[in-house]
Amino acid sequence: MRFKVFLALSALILTACKKDGDPAATDQSAAGAKPADAKPVTYDQIPRDAFLRLAAAHALPIFWTADTNGNDTIDADELVEIWGVPGPRGQWVADGKLTPQFDEAYRTLLAEHQSGPDLSKLDEAEKTRRKAVLKELAQGRPTLVTSDFSGASEGDKKVVRLVLEAAELIEQIFARQQGTAGMENRIPADDAASRMLFYRNQGPWCEAPATENDDNCSAVSPRPKRISGLYPEKIQSDDKFCDTLAKHPKADELMHQFHVVRTQGDELIAVPYTAAFDKKMKAIAAKLEEAAKHVGEGEEAFAAYLTAAAKAFTTNDWEPADEAWSKMSVHNSKWYLRIGPDEVYFEPCRRKAGFHVSFARINQDSLEWQNKLDPVKTDMEKAIAKLAGKPYKARDVAFHMPDFIDIIVNAGDSRSAHGATIGQSLPNWGPVANEGRGRTVAMTNLYADKDSMDALETQAKSLLCNDTMTHFIRDPSVQVMSTVLHEAAHNLGPAHEYKVGGKTAPKIFGGPMASMLEELKSQTAALYYTDWLAERGIITAERAKQAHVRDMIWAFGHISRGMYGSDGRPKPYSQLAAVQFGHLVKSGAITYRPDERAANGTDGGCFAFDLEKFPPAILALMTRVARIKGSGDKKDAEKIVAEFVDVEGEQKQALAIITDRWLRAPKASFVYAVKE
Repeated sequence: MRFKVFLALSALILTACKKDGDPAATDQSAAGAKPADAKPVTYDQIPRDAFLRLAAAHALPIFWTADTNGNDTIDADELVEIWGVPGPRGQWVADGKLTPQFDEAYRTLLAEHQSGPDLSKLDEAEKTRRKAVLKELAQGRPTLVTSDFSGASEGDKKVVRLVLEAAELIEQIFARQQGTAGMENRIPADDAASRMLFYRNQGPWCEAPATENDDNCSAVSPRPKRISGLYPEKIQSDDKFCDTLAKHPKADELMHQFHVVRTQGDELIAVPYTAAFDKKMKAIAAKLEEAAKHVGEGEEAFAAYLTAAAKAFTTNDWEPADEAWSKMSVHNSKWYLRIGPDEVYFEPCRRKAGFHVSFARINQDSLEWQNKLDPVKTDMEKAIAKLAGKPYKARDVAFHMPDFIDIIVNAGDSRSAHGATIGQSLPNWGPVANEGRGRTVAMTNLYADKDSMDALETQAKSLLCNDTMTHFIRDPSVQVMSTVLHEAAHNLGPAHEYKVGGKTAPKIFGGPMASMLEELKSQTAALYYTDWLAERGIITAERAKQAHVRDMIWAFGHISRGMYGSDGRPKPYSQLAAVQFGHLVKSGAITYRPDERAANGTDGGCFAFDLEKFPPAILALMTRVARIKGSGDKKDAEKIVAEFVDVEGEQKQALAIITDRWLRAPKASFVYAVKE
C-alpha cells in the first residue's frame, strides 16, 4: 500500500513523447532549422517558470534547474536532460557550453513566449482540443529529482544504466495494462504538447482538476473511451463488470492479481502476466540478471534480490522475490529497488497489480525512527486491536520499520502525472505480507526543496486562521513522521489478507471501497499514533500539534482533487481526506470563521483548528474505522462515505472553499535526471 501526496509547487512539469522513442515524436518546431534572420540571442529573455512551461509544451527533454548565479540567464551548468522522455538527447550542452541546437530551440520558445502558440491553421475543433491540452499542461508544474553518479564506481554506473533500461520496459508493460499502448501513434506530428501530455499522464486522458471532465481534453482525437488492457473490451461496456467477475465460478483465478482476463471462444480465461507480456518480461529479466553481476562487494542482499526478481519475471511467482527483497535493509545495502507488479489503484476493479519501478538510494537517517518505534511496535499493534474489538485479535508483528530512501527514478505505476508516492508498504500479498515481514519506506527527497516549502506555506496561509498557522512549520521532518506512521499502520490491525467469515476486504467491501478503507485506516492511525507517541514522551506535545496541522494541510491537497475521477471511480486519498476533515468538523475540532481573514491577510474566511480537541476526535474516528475493517461492517463503511464524502450544504461549501484556494497554483509533477 502507498501513501500519496499532491502539493502545488513552484517548479514546473515537463517531458513527453512516444514511449517507444519514434524519431517522429521529436518536436520539429523547437528543434528545427535556424531562422534565416538568426541574430544573436541572449538566454535571459524568458523567465525560468515560463521557460519550463514552454519547454514542456514543446516536448523538450531539458530542464533549467535553477538560476544558481542569479544572472537571470540559462547557463550550461544549469541545464539537465530528463530521464525517460524519448526525444533529441545529448545535443544541448557540449564542452561546457550551450549548443546551436539549444539556440534553435530557445528561439522557437522565445517567439511563442512573445506571441503565444500559433493555432491559426487548425480547424475549430482541433483548436479547441489543443487549447484544452495546453490548459491541462498548465495545471502541472515539474519538480526535478536529480541523482549524481559521476563519482560512482563503474560497476554502480552499470547497475544504474541497466535498472533504468528495465524501467523503460516496465513503462511499456504498464501501457499495455492501461490499454494505451500504441495510442500515441495517433498524435499529429506537429503536436508536441499532446505528446508531452501523453507521456506525463501515461495515456491520452487529462487528469488535472480543471480539465479531467472536459470531453475536448485529450492527446488524441477523438477522445477515446477508457478501456483497461486487463479485461476483454466487450465485457467492459457493463459498468458492473467487476462485480460480475467477482461472482464468476472461476473468480479466484480470473481476479488473481497477477493474471489478465481474456476470452477463449465464449469463455473467460485467466492468463498469467508472464504469458500476457512475454517478450517484455523476458527482456526485463535479462537486464536484472546482468545488473546482479555488476553489484559491488558487500551488496549480496541486493544481488540476491536482482536475481530473484529476474526469475519472477519468467515464472510469475513473485514470492521468492518478496523473500529476497524483505531481507534488504538500511543495514546491508545502499540501494533500494522494487520492480514488479504491486498496487491496484490504477485499474477499474482494484484487483490487478500494476507494474512499476521505484529505484532509490538508502538514506541512513531512517535509523533514528527505527530506534524509536522498533521497541514499541508490538504495543502499537495491541492498541489498534483493542480499538478494533472482536473478532480481530492482536498478532505478533515482525515487519521492518520504515527505511528512508532518496528516489532516483519512478516508473510505470509509480510515476504519477501529479504528485508522488511518499511512503509505501509492500508486498500486498503472500507470506511476507501476511506474516508482517514486509518493508516500509518513506521517500525523503520529495517535496523537501525550498520551492516546495514556499508553495506549501502559501497554500496553508490561504486556508488557515492566524492562530492555527502558528503551529505550521516548514520542516519536512514533520511530514516524514506522518509518512512513517502511515506506512507502519499498513502492517498493523486488520490488514492485507485479514479475513472476516473467510472473506478478505475486497470481497466484503468491493475493491474500490476496500482500497479507500485501508488508506483511511492507515492515515487515521498516523494521526492516532502521533498522540500515542506524545503521551509516552517519544515526541513532544507541540510536535504532535505541528504534525496534525501538516496532516490536515495534506488532506486539503487531496480534497482539492475531487472525490471521483472522470470515469466515476472513487479516489481513495481524496475520500479518506474528506472523511477525516468532515469528522473533525463534526467533532468541533475544526471550525470555519467566515468573518476572519486567513493568515495571508487576503482571503476572507479561514479554518481554525482546536488542537486540544484533536486527540479525542481522532480516537473516535480511529475506533470506528478499525471496527469497520475488523468486523467487515459494510453498512457502516457505506454510511461513512455518505456522511462525509457525498455531502451537501455547509460541508460541501467547505470542501469547495478548500478546492478553490488550493487549485490556484499548479500541481507538482516529478521529472528525473540521472548524471553520470
